[in-house]
Amino acid sequence: MFSYTSQCKFNPFVFGLILATVCPWKIARTAAPSEANSASTGKRPNIVLIMVDDLGFSDLGCYGSEIETPNLDRLAEGGLRFNQFYNTAKCHSSRICLLTGLYMFQAGNQKMNRGVTLAEALKPAGYEAFMAGKWHLDGQPTDHGFDRYFGHLSGATNFFTGDDTFRLDGKPYKVAGDDFYTTDVMTDYAIEFLSERDETKPFLMYIAYNAPHYPLHVKEKDFKKYEGRYDTGWDRIREARFAKQKQLGLLPKAVLSPRPPEIPAWESLSTEEQKWESERMSAFAGMVDCVDQNVGRLLEHLEKTDQRDNTLFMFCSDNGACPFERTKGKELRPWDPKSYWTYDVGWAHVGNTPFRWYKQNQHEGGISSPMIVSWSGLQTQPGSITSQPAHLIDFMATCIDAAQAEYPAEFDGREITPLQGKSLLPIFSGEKRDPHEWLYFQFSNNRAIRRGDDKLVSVKGRPWELYDLSEDRSELKDLSIQQPTRSKALEQLWFHVAEKVEQAPKNLRKPIKLKSKVKK
Repeated sequence: MFSYTSQCKFNPFVFGLILATVCPWKIARTAAPSEANSASTGKRPNIVLIMVDDLGFSDLGCYGSEIETPNLDRLAEGGLRFNQFYNTAKCHSSRICLLTGLYMFQAGNQKMNRGVTLAEALKPAGYEAFMAGKWHLDGQPTDHGFDRYFGHLSGATNFFTGDDTFRLDGKPYKVAGDDFYTTDVMTDYAIEFLSERDETKPFLMYIAYNAPHYPLHVKEKDFKKYEGRYDTGWDRIREARFAKQKQLGLLPKAVLSPRPPEIPAWESLSTEEQKWESERMSAFAGMVDCVDQNVGRLLEHLEKTDQRDNTLFMFCSDNGACPFERTKGKELRPWDPKSYWTYDVGWAHVGNTPFRWYKQNQHEGGISSPMIVSWSGLQTQPGSITSQPAHLIDFMATCIDAAQAEYPAEFDGREITPLQGKSLLPIFSGEKRDPHEWLYFQFSNNRAIRRGDDKLVSVKGRPWELYDLSEDRSELKDLSIQQPTRSKALEQLWFHVAEKVEQAPKNLRKPIKLKSKVKK
């Protein structure tokens, strides 16, 4: 068996041909950078952008999980992973940031009328634009530049029967058939769109899988694969994930945050309670596994059509793991369309290993997500992990840069807000990117601002907390009392950005009430 690293020292081009024969898409960038980099050759890449829903930082194998995600893991092995990639901790705001390169209210909220979408920005450069999956914004994708669309406009749906918001190319779509499953059908239509595209044009494909968002609807075979695997409980699973993260070199300085008091020790649960908890995590794992299977199907199609090498592939999540207990129909099996399982804080805490807090909160557990890049234009070492902070708002600038397109000053008679995001291409080239001056976060009464390695954060309207993320990614040592000057400066910055940059409504910019610290 050849060693990729050692053989490349002798003849990377020849070895690339050998490797491509053995596994045609496992490592797709064996050519020298001057040959492979689409930007340098003038050939504009296809762009595939995949966002999943409610996937925690540690829920993929290449980010520490025991869930089997071989396709995404192979992309990571041959590509680049981010360990400080940020979302907004909430579904619809993350989609706005991804699509526009702006913060939520800065873009015009769900109307996005102060910005343009990726589709609207890339089409003048000759791109075709396709989307499959969850929209969760005003109008529908075909109103916002996408040539073709299949999916649901709602924020969540029944995975087996869908809902009345499903659309195909702008028209109502009636879900039918016993074999319908949203994750699979989204991929079916994505592949169909690519099969019927204009082959003279590059394409943008945005897939927004609803999985693994609740309800935890899972195909029976995917559930059976994980049945019993979580009988050891969330304490041991979380410790195992953290150990794997250390082994992968994912977070060299991180410390595992302790289990919070609202989550009981696994051993304190009854046998019946343990069985229930184990089963719903098995359902979640099966849903993640199914997403990975579909990523593999898409990659196989790109390979068969000779598009894989010239496709910039980026994978992310819209927020951290979700802690909401909203189960109905607990007595039903999770492949029954009438069931409605969720999991709550116990497994969400595992999903966000090693961080604290969850979806909606602006601590690292809510806003840190996996981000995998695979592209022949990468000039980083295969399997690299970058610690450079980045955000969903950076996708627009990255796509504009890679596509050699222009971001408009106005569109359809509207003045467009200048881009807030910054291109990731310098990071893809193995360089140190000029970082954001700050990164801003807000949802309801959860807030944060990051400047350099300093992060100020408030959860549920509680007093501000200050952390040095260079030493404390798990946010365990609050420095706000010791360093009030730094805290005050960041607090003032948050309010300035909220009012002047994001233009958040006044009710979301109320001062934090001063009260005693709440032990968490």
